[in-house]
Amino acid sequence: MGLPFNFDKLNCTNEVRWLIIDEDKVNMRKICSKYLPLFAGGLFLSMLITSCKKDYAPTPVTGTPGKVATLGLYEVDSGVYKRVFIMITKVGTQSVSYPLVFDTGSAGMTIDATGILPASMITNSGIKIPGDSVTVNGITVTTQEAVISYGDSQSEIQEYGNLAYTTMTIGDQNGNVKTSRIPIFLYYKIVNLQTGQKQPAHSNDVFGVGPGVSYANNAIESPLSYFKFSGGATSGFKLAMFNNAGFSVNGTYVSDLLTIGLVPADIGSSSDFVMHPLTYSSQGGYSPDIAATISYNGQNVMATILFDTGTPAISIIANSKAKSNISSLPDNTAVTLTTSNGFKYSYTTGSANNLTQVALPSYTGDPRTIFSIDFFTENEFLMNYKSHMIGLKNN
Repeated sequence: MGLPFNFDKLNCTNEVRWLIIDEDKVNMRKICSKYLPLFAGGLFLSMLITSCKKDYAPTPVTGTPGKVATLGLYEVDSGVYKRVFIMITKVGTQSVSYPLVFDTGSAGMTIDATGILPASMITNSGIKIPGDSVTVNGITVTTQEAVISYGDSQSEIQEYGNLAYTTMTIGDQNGNVKTSRIPIFLYYKIVNLQTGQKQPAHSNDVFGVGPGVSYANNAIESPLSYFKFSGGATSGFKLAMFNNAGFSVNGTYVSDLLTIGLVPADIGSSSDFVMHPLTYSSQGGYSPDIAATISYNGQNVMATILFDTGTPAISIIANSKAKSNISSLPDNTAVTLTTSNGFKYSYTTGSANNLTQVALPSYTGDPRTIFSIDFFTENEFLMNYKSHMIGLKNN
């Protein structure tokens, strides 16, 4: 997801108001599992205890949405970070109103148990579960636990929780779809390891739509991947270009940004999307990383790129020949990326948009180049879960 964040939802009308608290370094981001074992999609799995005796296989989603559905997202700009949120308005039988970071760089949904489970079930040491599992408010919480760490060595935060299964309503009064019973990660505590302080409830709710599986539990995948379609549609989603003018401190609802389900025109031979087959790994499943070349200041850098809506501020070019650990490209620097399958995108760095840093992988611990949310304001993005491909399209 990139950066941990904290926010309090102040209002939920057609204009959603948010407070985003800046407490973490801008250059924190996802860590590549290939180079740091058990790292993936920004989430570092430091412990996984599996003690559940039953097999809680999810019930496939059938008929809902059934056909292609389109939802809006909320665009938020704190002045430092840009975020895109998707609303969750029902978990199990519990009506809620929680914004989750829409994240192409991780797989699986993670949400705080506060306000979803009875307060009496949530303790500082765990969720009270008699026996192998417990079902309350239509949510089955298992005894499969995980501790997930994210951040960097200077600002590491751990999230503690359990594998759970539930139905959900994705979206709000502006448009929504319902799922059948799917797996999620339900956390009960977040701790800042540097201060030892617990973080606010719901301060790291994430809607991870990347390929592959969650490192919290390999039963968890993108919530969108569980939808089944009729009429020739394919499992996946498409993002329209984010509206750069729509990002605001108060938050702006932008309709029709997310299309759930792909039609032949999206993925067929006549499609304008440049498709990129994804690589499978035994750890984490299919990777969202794409091979490319990055050109800037007369340099051509071979790169592995993550296109990440969850990185909210600065794109990072990994360059093993960089002259310093990390530095910012000056304003008006021209940057061009060309993927192995021929997608090409050029931009110019600025003081407000397209901020870009160059970093030594040995310093960051991540060999990948990560393009932030700014990429999505000028390009369309497609995820094909069935064929394990990412499609890119610029305008």
